[in-house]
Amino acid sequence: MSERANVHLGCLADEPPTAGTTGELRRLCDHLEIVPTHPRLRWVRASACLATGRSATEGLFASNRLQQTVRSWTRETRYDAVVVFCSSMLQFAQDKRLNTAVRLIDLVDVDSQKWFDYAAKTRGLKRMLYKLEGRRLRKLECRLPEQGWTVTLVSEQEADIYRGFADRTAAHAVSNGVDLEFFEPATERRTPAAPEFVFVGVLNYWANVEGLIWFCENVWPEIRHRLPGATFSLVGKQPSPAVKKLGELDGVTLIGEVDDVREYLSRATAILVPLRIARGIQNKVLEALAMARPVVASSQALEGLATCSGEHVLAADTPQAWIEQIESLSADENRQLELGRAGRSYVEQHHSWDARLAPLAELLNLPHPQLLATIASGRS
Repeated sequence: MSERANVHLGCLADEPPTAGTTGELRRLCDHLEIVPTHPRLRWVRASACLATGRSATEGLFASNRLQQTVRSWTRETRYDAVVVFCSSMLQFAQDKRLNTAVRLIDLVDVDSQKWFDYAAKTRGLKRMLYKLEGRRLRKLECRLPEQGWTVTLVSEQEADIYRGFADRTAAHAVSNGVDLEFFEPATERRTPAAPEFVFVGVLNYWANVEGLIWFCENVWPEIRHRLPGATFSLVGKQPSPAVKKLGELDGVTLIGEVDDVREYLSRATAILVPLRIARGIQNKVLEALAMARPVVASSQALEGLATCSGEHVLAADTPQAWIEQIESLSADENRQLELGRAGRSYVEQHHSWDARLAPLAELLNLPHPQLLATIASGRS
């Protein structure tokens, strides 16, 4: 966007951004406002929203400071387009002066469906609250087209879910890409003495935690029995108490947050993605494929991708399927290389950022880079 337009960015941060992150964003944006969240206040606001008929999600992401910043910007600038990332941030784009010709909201996933999925996996009060959150978010999502919003989602599967309950013409699929230069195959790789498996993801995100607990209870003990010495590393920030407990299991190591996940991806025998609830596209899968590492994943984690099990990845859902896929892959280094090459080829063909972002540029009416070069050179 910054190559084709002047960008003003307002966002929230649940942890202090690094100087490098802030510096890069300031380079890209004409105006930047990063507002820290307050954990305790967030849940007070979430409860207040639930009590007044709104979604808890809106309360979790409410911010008077960011609201005031946006109002200040709209008094000074007449915008050509407004882009909102996720339904939780829609509340900051309600200023009448943001009623631009182009109004785009990137839902990424259908959040309401995620909460309905959570409800199906829980019982009691949690199930009731998850269903309530799903219904209220669904109501918000339904209203978007009539309010003039163009809606983008991360895959055709997510877009089809949205089209099932809202205006079909309003939804567009704009998929994720992967940085193919950053996530590139290692030039040299050592063969570990025993299989090394890795999971990469935020370790307090409910779907990740639930999938890891299921895997470590139902699959991992038999893997350790069949592959003595095998290890499973959990890489990601903010590990929950349940994940910390998993790190005490035989062969499981809690790594936590790291500066660069590539070190762990590059040396893994395989990357494991045992999610039983998943929405949209899993970046963890794309990044592993880009680094030419074998991926064993649940069918839910592969939804939204055009990968073929057995060609680009290995799919597994039952404990027995997981055990068989992992055991056979661990014994065949040529198979590991074959899957790695096919995975890298897949992301090169389908998930380069240039190709993935082209539809977004059209929806935002952004000028083509070649046109900008022509204008800059003074030619008509």
